[in-house]
Amino acid sequence: MLKIENLKYIANDEEILKGIDFEFKKGKFYVITGHNGAGKSSLAKCLMGLYKCSGKVYLNDIDITDKSVDERAKLGMGFAFQQPVTFKGVRVIDLLKISDKPLKTYEDILLKVGLQPQEYLFREINNTLSGGELKRLELASVLSRDIKVGIFDEPEAGIDLWSFNNLSNVFTEFKNSERTTIVISHQERVMALADEIIVMKEGKILTSGAKEEILPLLNV
Repeated sequence: MLKIENLKYIANDEEILKGIDFEFKKGKFYVITGHNGAGKSSLAKCLMGLYKCSGKVYLNDIDITDKSVDERAKLGMGFAFQQPVTFKGVRVIDLLKISDKPLKTYEDILLKVGLQPQEYLFREINNTLSGGELKRLELASVLSRDIKVGIFDEPEAGIDLWSFNNLSNVFTEFKNSERTTIVISHQERVMALADEIIVMKEGKILTSGAKEEILPLLNV
């Protein structure tokens, strides 16, 4: 599904990613974890094309190494930032309508992420929204698209327990679909959903395997 070969990323003359090889398979739920500075977010952004990296990236055997973020999105990749961005003058409905689906679909998606459609559909995406609200709206924007690969950078950060339970339900739905899900997280509750956990250290994959194998090794 999504394959990387000798992926390297250099920033400010520092090698952040040091030649990573891995294959993310169709329909599997992956959690990438590790200490701060291990390269987790950099890897996620390289996968989405937000960072320019060396090496190779393939999606369904198509070389997408030189493709832009927009091109990767059109091929079915979606990304949710650790720190969601705001859009002056853009309403929630405007963001969701990019996927060109019926209004009822957008209402259902907002409910899935714990937001009441009548309160949020026509609200502007700006700094009047809390961090948790922005997180959920960004998740809704990913859910609104027919993606093949969803990449989520610490989606649980800054949200309350109730919102986290909704997030877990969304990820469970992803897990039961044909989508490939890649989540950057250090939360045990998120890792418990994984088919496979990838542990990073100092820009490399230290180990990977089924959650039953990896969780006992982690101090979570």
